Amino acid sequence: MPHTAHMTQPNIVDRPTFVSHLECAATGERYPADTVHGLSRVGKPLLVRYDLDRVRDVLSRAVLAARAPDMWKWREMLPVRATANIVSLGEVATPLVPVPVLGDRHGAVAPIVKDEGRLPTGSFKARGLVMAVSMAKELGIRRIAMPTNGNAGAAMAAYCAAAGIESYVFCPDDTPEVNVREIALQGAKVWRVNGLIGDCGRIVGDGREAMGWFDLSTLKEPYRIEGKKTMGLELVEQLGWQVPDVIFYPTGGGTGLIGMWKAFAELEAIGLIGPERPRMVAVQASGCAPIVNAWKAGADHAEPVANAHTVASGIRVPGAIGDFLILNAVRESGGFAIAVDDDAIIEVRDRVAREGGFLLCPEGAATAAAWEAALDQGLIARTDRAVLYNCASGLKYPMPPADAAIDRHQPIDWAAIR
Repeated sequence: MPHTAHMTQPNIVDRPTFVSHLECAATGERYPADTVHGLSRVGKPLLVRYDLDRVRDVLSRAVLAARAPDMWKWREMLPVRATANIVSLGEVATPLVPVPVLGDRHGAVAPIVKDEGRLPTGSFKARGLVMAVSMAKELGIRRIAMPTNGNAGAAMAAYCAAAGIESYVFCPDDTPEVNVREIALQGAKVWRVNGLIGDCGRIVGDGREAMGWFDLSTLKEPYRIEGKKTMGLELVEQLGWQVPDVIFYPTGGGTGLIGMWKAFAELEAIGLIGPERPRMVAVQASGCAPIVNAWKAGADHAEPVANAHTVASGIRVPGAIGDFLILNAVRESGGFAIAVDDDAIIEVRDRVAREGGFLLCPEGAATAAAWEAALDQGLIARTDRAVLYNCASGLKYPMPPADAAIDRHQPIDWAAIR
């Protein structure tokens, strides 16, 4: 029997597809679909556009409710044409988990965490990379490279292995060890680089001609946005076809925030929701906050941050190519951008784990710290229904040591154990 990655996925069946064209996010210039593209002619991200009138004719709340709860239930709003090109590892719908330990502390409605750590490779990067790699397969791309702070590289390595595509990954030399090892174990060629993710990105760009690889850097191809937008599609259905009051999103390259904003517009266009929108909050770390700086300055673009640093490596992105799209979504939604200190990130991670049993990743903990700060600053109300994105499993990151030991051959001091 021939191997196909989607054979075990009952929801991945042939469905009509409705991609009409690609469009420059800055100029609106149109590009043909079903052709390999990177950035637009003016060096900006390309967005996938659909014939939404036709989508509206075939998709309804009832149709979606009857499908299995995974990412591919949204197939008519995704770009992969041929079912055989879907390289799935089991992209489940991730749960919404209330965190009462946070709500009780502040006398507020408990925020809800959308726990993306349940996805393949343990992070929300699976959403974007399954789409990008599936489209690479569809378009005949055989070699891919990308820079990563960890989780994106792990997801790309896994999906490239499943697709039979050669993969190359470059990561800052302080990338968490577990990420580097999982990238290597899943078949990619991986190198540590003595710099930040931008330095890794330059290596990928410099190697395109010599190595013949396709650059899968954030927003330098059109399809990771389409995978990440499923976070918004899924969230709205899980909330009974309502949007929350506010979304706190850990923002590095910002693909997910951009994708969710696109998702809400598309859902309205096909009649599944109305014009209501959540306030979108871009959460960054104080040591790497280019979007926050631009938002405060009223700027359309973010100046890159020098000497970027934070314990939340996934949001340590000194400059984002989609900065204007992030800022547009934040402003159009009536949201804001907020930075939190590393000390606050670690404190809330440890507190929520110890008191509530929920192990947030550092980037997810940044959204919790930002929610607390926003309450304190009066930026949100205690009655607001807030969604926090925990973008990866906390198990993938370094944790505090736990070195206590017992010598079974010696008397046990029970008072010391209490």
